[in-house]
Amino acid sequence: MYEFEFVKPGSVADAVTALGEEDAQVLGGGQTLIPTLKQRLASPGKLVSLAGIAEMQGVSTDDAGRICVGGGTVHADVAANAGGYPALAGLAGNIGDPAVRARGTIGGSLANNDPSACYPAAALASGASIVTNAREIAADDYFQGMFTTALDEGEIITEVKFPVPEAANYQKFEQPASRFALVGVFVAKYADGVRVAVTGASQEGVFRWRAAEAALSADFSADAVPEAPAADGMISDLHGTAAYRAHLVAVLTRRAVAACG
Repeated sequence: MYEFEFVKPGSVADAVTALGEEDAQVLGGGQTLIPTLKQRLASPGKLVSLAGIAEMQGVSTDDAGRICVGGGTVHADVAANAGGYPALAGLAGNIGDPAVRARGTIGGSLANNDPSACYPAAALASGASIVTNAREIAADDYFQGMFTTALDEGEIITEVKFPVPEAANYQKFEQPASRFALVGVFVAKYADGVRVAVTGASQEGVFRWRAAEAALSADFSADAVPEAPAADGMISDLHGTAAYRAHLVAVLTRRAVAACG
């Protein structure tokens, strides 16, 4: 690594001020940034840690019944405290390993928007709202492609608000070394329809499988899930071909629907 300044502000306002300075970069749980620094693929002059900001921690329920998770909340705390949304808690409890779950944060995951991360699928399928220090962004507008989001420079995710569905389930086919999703599918059934979000499969990052949503909104059963989506645009690498990933999308969607009971 190399020499840099480390700042640990105690409030969101102080963090925003620090990030406004030249060559400053935000540090959440560090699960992506620290390895990047070690490989010298990034070299910020100042790291602004969000770990000490109490207002960004914890899980609660708001007046609308939504599960609200502070942007600095680590995966282990989401798994332990988001019992009002079992599918979300289950997803968090299966991210990485215990060390990753003890350090990685939901805000960091959503800000990074890795194409194989789990939280983007939960946020998109749930129609969540991503709250920042400046505004509130609907999940449908937030995710804009691989490693790309609607966040502006210096904008911090302070909270994520999840509407709780009537039924939901997340199915992940793991890449065994990293425990990222080779493919992951989150299905959420609401009174006004079903949302299906897929991670790990597309070159464009997390996406909604609209054909499955339409079919399942009319008939919420595993048998109603369409055939696999087109393989065009799917990721193809040493872990699985584009056709294999497309096949997994359909298989995991059926499993998720069946698990909703």
